Amino acid sequence: MIKLSVIKKQIGENMDNKSNFKPYIPAEKVTPEITVTSIVMGIILAVVFGAANAYLGLRVGMTVSASIPAAVISMGVIRVLMRKNSILESHIVQTVGSAGESLAAGAIFTLPALFLWAKEGVMDKPGIVEITLIALIGGLLGVFFMVPLRNALIVKEHNTLPYPEGTACAEVLLAGEEGGANAGTVFAGMGFAAIFKFIIDGLKAVPSEVSLKFKNFAGEI
Repeated sequence: MIKLSVIKKQIGENMDNKSNFKPYIPAEKVTPEITVTSIVMGIILAVVFGAANAYLGLRVGMTVSASIPAAVISMGVIRVLMRKNSILESHIVQTVGSAGESLAAGAIFTLPALFLWAKEGVMDKPGIVEITLIALIGGLLGVFFMVPLRNALIVKEHNTLPYPEGTACAEVLLAGEEGGANAGTVFAGMGFAAIFKFIIDGLKAVPSEVSLKFKNFAGEI
């Protein structure tokens, strides 16, 4: 009975949160969203992150998320360089930019099987047209499935499902929109990370990995 009452309380709180939810940008407010700037920037980031993740995934078997880096870059270009206060444009940029990473991940973890089959003589080696069509159909299937699932997983489950990566992207965009110390913290973090990476991998002044060997231990840490 206690567990049931707790569950009912949580359901009631979730219902209250959903009914009291107000979007950051009101529906009646008209602001730039799908513009030439956001589409062009999104395509450029999609190509860059897609190529980077394709190389990384084929090299080490894993990819990195492009959503948060794309959000930071879009915020920096649109707000800082272009002096435009448009969070919806930045949102479109990070959405389109992250699509390149998702598409690359879907391709590199499936298409190599075709090349392995071709090497074994099961089939012919796939050409560029076949690879393009497979990636295109895979991307369209993702969009088609997400259209009906958006209402079920995002709208109806608001404040129920955490979506940590999406929440982090939203906080980055909100920090840039609010400006001041919040935006300064984001850009300071970018600067320190870039300097740290340059010192380790560029100048190689400090080793990126440190290991210790022990005489009585068969291995190292």
